[in-house]
This record gives sequence, C-alpha cells and structure tokens, in this order.
Amino acid sequence: MKIQNHILSYQQKSICKSLSAWMMSFLLILMLAIMGWNISELKKTLSDNTEAYVCDVSSQLADDIYTQLNADKRYLELLADSLSDVTEQTVIRETLQKQTKNQTFDSLTIIDKDDVDEESAIKKAFDGKTIVSYDEEHNLVFAAPIKPVSKNSRILVGICSREQMQEHIQPQSYGGKGLTCIINQSGTVVISPTDLKPFLQIDNLFQSDEERQTKQLIVEMQKDMEKQQPGAFQFTAVDEQQLIMSYYPLGINGWILLTLVPADLIYHEADAYILNAFLIIGAIIIIFAILFVMLFRFYRNNQRKLEEIAFKDPVTGGMNGTAFKIRYQKLAMRMKPNTYAAVLLNVKAFKVINESYGISAGDDTLRYIHKVLISQMQPSEFTARGNADQFFVCFQENCRESIEKRLEAITDAINSFNYNSDMQYHFTILSGVYLIDEPSLDVNIVLDRALMACKSYNHEGTCAFYTPKMIEQLKRAQELNTLFEKSLENHDFQVYIQPKVKLAGETPCGGESLVRWIHPLHGIILPSDFIPLFEENGNICRLDLYIFEEVCMMIKHWREAGRELLPISVNLSRAHFRDLNFLKDFVKLKEKYQVPDWIIEMELTESTFFDQNKRVLATAAIKELNKNGFLCALDDFGMGYSSLGLLKEFDVDTIKLDREFFKDISNVKSQKIISSLFQMAKNLGIQTVAEGIETQEQIDFLRNTCCDVIQGYFFSKPLSMADFEKWSREKGMLRHKVEHCKNHDDKSADPKSFLMHRRMDKKKRK
Repeated sequence: MKIQNHILSYQQKSICKSLSAWMMSFLLILMLAIMGWNISELKKTLSDNTEAYVCDVSSQLADDIYTQLNADKRYLELLADSLSDVTEQTVIRETLQKQTKNQTFDSLTIIDKDDVDEESAIKKAFDGKTIVSYDEEHNLVFAAPIKPVSKNSRILVGICSREQMQEHIQPQSYGGKGLTCIINQSGTVVISPTDLKPFLQIDNLFQSDEERQTKQLIVEMQKDMEKQQPGAFQFTAVDEQQLIMSYYPLGINGWILLTLVPADLIYHEADAYILNAFLIIGAIIIIFAILFVMLFRFYRNNQRKLEEIAFKDPVTGGMNGTAFKIRYQKLAMRMKPNTYAAVLLNVKAFKVINESYGISAGDDTLRYIHKVLISQMQPSEFTARGNADQFFVCFQENCRESIEKRLEAITDAINSFNYNSDMQYHFTILSGVYLIDEPSLDVNIVLDRALMACKSYNHEGTCAFYTPKMIEQLKRAQELNTLFEKSLENHDFQVYIQPKVKLAGETPCGGESLVRWIHPLHGIILPSDFIPLFEENGNICRLDLYIFEEVCMMIKHWREAGRELLPISVNLSRAHFRDLNFLKDFVKLKEKYQVPDWIIEMELTESTFFDQNKRVLATAAIKELNKNGFLCALDDFGMGYSSLGLLKEFDVDTIKLDREFFKDISNVKSQKIISSLFQMAKNLGIQTVAEGIETQEQIDFLRNTCCDVIQGYFFSKPLSMADFEKWSREKGMLRHKVEHCKNHDDKSADPKSFLMHRRMDKKKRK
C-alpha cells in the first residue's frame, strides 16, 4: 500500500512537472512573439514619446524654477519686513552679510528711492510690490519694499548671479545633451545657456528662411508665447541634426523657458538595446535566470512589505514603537552610561483635535509633529511615534540644561506654523526625560521611566526628569492601593468635621466632613498622598460612599439622642459622573439611616463642570440631588473661568469662596471683588461660605460684607466626630431635646431651628 501511494505520488509529481514544463514553454513562445512584435514597434514608440517626454521634463523644470524664484521673492519680503524697524546701520549690514552667506543671493543691499533711475525695472518696488528683473549682465535682480511705504521708502535688493541661475536651469534629465535658456516674449535672452554647443546655436539654428514648414512652426511658437501657452516641435538644424524645441511659460514677467534636445535622445540607444534583446531572447537559460530573479524580487518585496507593517508607523511613515525599541537595543550594546537620554513627548489635549476637526486632521497633526522632530534630530539620534499622541526620542545628551533648551526649541518649532496667524493655536507638549545611567536596562523599563517623568510634569520648567524617588512613589501608590480594601473594612478611614460658624453671632451652623487615613501599622497617611491616587483609579467613589455612610450614622445618632441636627457637607468627587446612576447608592443610604431632607449637603468642585460632557451629567445630577432632599454646594468657587456662568446654569444652594480670595485681604481690589460676589449671591438667594479664614483681619472685613458662614482655623481645626459634638455642645448648639426628637416631623416644632429655616429657604428659592 505504501509503495502504491509512493508511485501515485511520483506520478502526480511527474504530471505536475510536465504541465509546468509545457506551461513554461508556452509562456516562453508567447513571450518571444510578444517581444518580437514589441521590438519592431519600440523605435517608433520611443520616437513619438520623446517629444512628450521633453514637454514633461520642461514642465517640471519650469515649475521648479518658478518655485525657486517665488521662494527667493518670499524670503526677500520676509527679510525686508524684519528690517522695517531696524535703524542701526551696523545691525543692518551684519544682518545682510549673514543672510547673504546662508541664502541663494550673491549680494543683498538697501537702496533709497533717490538712488534709482526712473527707467530702472526695480523702481516699481517703491510702490510696495516685490519684483523680479534682470540687468545688462543677465543677473537676476530681486527687489522688495521695506515697510512702511512712503516718500522716503527704501527697498531691499538681492542679486542672483547668472552663473548660479545657469546651473539651476540646466536640466539633469537629458544626460548632458540638453540646452535651456530663459527668454522674454520678444525673444530677448534673460538667462543664457551655460554651454553653447556647435550644433545648438540659437542665433543661426534653422536651415533656411525659405523652408516653409520651419517658418510655420516659428510663427505658431511666437503666437503661443504671446498667449503664454506651452508647446514643442521637431525640426532640422543647420548641421542636419534632428532637434526638439520645447517652450514653456514660467508665469513670471511673461518669461519663457526654452529647451533644446536631440530628437534621438531616447531611441539613439535603442539599436544596441534591440541587438541585446535578440541575444537575450535566444538564450533560454538567461530567461530562466530572469524568472528566478523576478521570483526572488517578489519574495524580497513581500518581505519588505512585512517589515514595513511590523516596523513602520502607518500614520507618520516613520519608525513605530517596535522599530524604536530594536534600534535602541542595538545602540545600548555600545552605549556608555550617561551619554544618552530617553524622552517621551505627549501632546496635551490631543483628543480635542480629533473630536473637533476629525481623525484625518489629527493624523495630519501627528505627521507634522513627526516631521518637526525629524528635523531636530542629530545623526546619532532618532525618534518614533508610540501610542496615540506619544512620541519617543533618543537624544545624545547628558546635560539637563541642554535637553531643556532642545525640548523648548522643539516646542517652538512645532508651534511655529501659526506665528503669523490671526487666530493662533498652540500645542502644549508634556515631556518626560530619563538620563540613561544604566544602558543594560530593558528598553521597556527605559521608556517606562520616561513615562513616569512625563506623568510627574507639574508645569515648572520645560520638562520633568526621572528620579529614583519616582519609583518609590510608584511603589507607594501600589502599597496604598493594596491597603485600601482592608482599611475600608477595618474603618481605618476616619471622618473628621471642619466646623462652620455663622458670622452673625458666631454660632456653629454645620460642618464639612473630611477624611483621615490612620493605619494601625503605617500611621497617618496624608490626604495629598491618597486622594489623587484614588481619583485616578476610581477608588475615590467607594471612599466617598464610605464617608457618606459614616455621616449618615452620625446624624442618626444625633436624632436618637434628641440633639438638634446640624447640616453636614459631604464631598462628591467628579469621578462619580462617569456613572449615570451613581446617586442611587447615596439615596439608599439616606433612606436606610432615615436622614431628614436638607440636612446633608453635597459639595461639588468647580472643576467638575469644566468638561462640557460632564456638565450635562452634572446638571441632571443636581436636579436629582434636590429631588431627593440633598442640598448642593459649589466648592472652590471663583477659581475657574466659568464661575458666574455656573451660577446662572445650575441651581446650587451654597457657594464656597476659595481661601485664595482671602490671602491678600488688605488689597482693595480683592475686597471689592469679594464684596461683589457676596452681594450677588445674596441677591440670588444663595448661601455663602468663606473658606480658610485664619486671622482677625479677615473676620473684621467679612463682618462688613454679606457673608453668611465662616470655615477655617480661626474658629476650629477639623475635629473628630466626638470632638465635634463636644465643641458644638460647648457652643450651646448640641443640647438634648427629647421632645424635639419625638415630634421631629411635627409642623409645630420650633420654627427657629436651623433645620426648619433651611427647609423654608429651600422652598422659597424653588
């Protein structure tokens, strides 16, 4: 059975080989026939296409010359604008000398109006227009006005030598056999050719004046030149050589680019090619070699495409993150410590571009930034786009000052596109730098360190540099995340109350709940260490709910003890607004502990409303808060750009003026602003709270305003729940009222109580 299978397999292979041989033979015969016919038509086709080729090359050359001349004009205009405010002659001379070395002009000079002949072509430049002309020696002359244009105007004149222009207009596409010059509409030579060969003499080019066909061609060419239309024709020169003349308008001053090339420019080598082709056709082995080469090239092209997919960024066309890492690993093998720096650049708020202008505009922006980065790289440096709007850079630098200057220059270069625009948009580039002191580190660790530095950027300086302390901070963050669950279960998070005092009478009227993390092993953990961390990872939502429940339990305890209830504020993080139904958990706890309406106040920071999407959610959330018996306070009021707009748009009960308002309380301007805010809030029926009050001077000023409530160390620091009850009791507010507890919902209860006043005020505002 195995033998039969083997024979069958061999037969199948033989049949396949035979079919392949026959197919190959057929293809070869077909190829011979096609090539024979093709070769017979080749010479004719090449002859016909030569004229079109010359026209195309002339068109491209004319476009290049036009672009160069316009670029020189634009450069001269910019230089003239930069000299408009300069009066110091020494500075002007140094500037012109420096720019002459760096640009295409052989000389730059400033000419007054009185120094120019009335018939001079550059005279028009004094009318405010930049002109291009030529002098008697066929040098190009550029002239641009120096603003302001007046009777005492000056112009900046730049000379581009004939030799330089001759080199620029000489075509490279004709193997040195072409000849070009620039003429005006009347046929006068503006820029002459560099090498007038014997068979290409313009002065005596045509065979005779009596040749009718040549005359007709010249007449048509003259008509086309008057209409600024391109064209080409073949003719026979005086030396019997077949030539092609092409004329193409430059679009400047009516000038024409004139090109002369031999008519057999392409097909004069065709004879040798045809002979070689017949030899190749007769050699079957070479055909097989060609097929092999084609297959090999096909394989190589596929491999190259795979490499592009793997290592080329599809947006910028440069290296991607993988290619960057591979190149870095090769460099790290010979890298000395502290000779290179890894940099991560992040375009701040890049999503706004995608959302506002579309993905295509975002991709264009990324390509532009990548192009700028490439232009700023040294030969030994490289860059690549990482994820989304992040870019990796490897600098050959070890000096912080030098790196900061280079990054600042990169940011300036990126934003240079709109320096002359009326509506400017500036990119903010966040930079993180790791000075590579351990080249043997894995490239992912190197980039992670640059990323950590970038995340720590605090707007001080151009960039942030990685330090070993960042690793400790990362470990600290991981440690706090690990401790969170257990601490929540063990009630290591303790609620402290910052008392609020009515300015009139200086009596306690409530408090703000704050959190303190007191761990049995790690001691006191500062809010500045864990609040930002929990806001980033979402744990802040669970912590807010925990604090809210602790406050609810405290209020229930007060009710059961028969004490008069004080409103307590609870902070509500903006992270809650990621969930449309976040409020239901708070309502359940409020109902569970039978907390009366209007006794808990939810504090929202003003930054919650900056994001337009979150603003819509916040509007709905405030309505739900009021609907479910919660007061609503706006914390840090006045620190954003839209504070007054928020009062118009949102129904808040209280605004809390940030402590920054009261730091310079002796400033008359600050006093007027504060007084106006308090008066405005009073007119709107909104309670005001002054935060961070610590001095008698601040108290004395606030007594003369419409301020309602004071919060700060002047009256009390944040207290534990027990200490807050004791402090309030000493102030005469928390007293046992058994009858009030029993008849809490009775309409005949004491109408002077703070709770009832708050309810009545709320109804009035509604």
